[in-house]
Amino acid sequence: MSIGAGELRHRVLIQQHVTTRDDDGVAHTAWTDVATVWASVEPLSAREFIQSGQTQAAITARITIRYRADLQASMRILHRGQVYNIAGLLPDKVSGLEYITIPVSAGVNEGQ
Repeated sequence: MSIGAGELRHRVLIQQHVTTRDDDGVAHTAWTDVATVWASVEPLSAREFIQSGQTQAAITARITIRYRADLQASMRILHRGQVYNIAGLLPDKVSGLEYITIPVSAGVNEGQ
């Protein structure tokens, strides 16, 4: 299955949490931008939400992007001012190198 460019019509920002130390050795944490990419952002329907059985994780949407080797589950995604926490990374079934489907939950991470 191939994913067409027209299906990736939303711009999303991928961020990672980093910790740095200042000259005094004090640790500071912040979210830094990794990349802005084209994506498909699809809210889950009530039926998909119930079928997933993910009531604890509260998976609220599915984001699909082209494959990125540097993507990690500890990162977060921003779309239209909404913060999405990554719940997992699901590579495509054929090669695993064309696209990644990312189940996400709407939330807030410190250091916005």
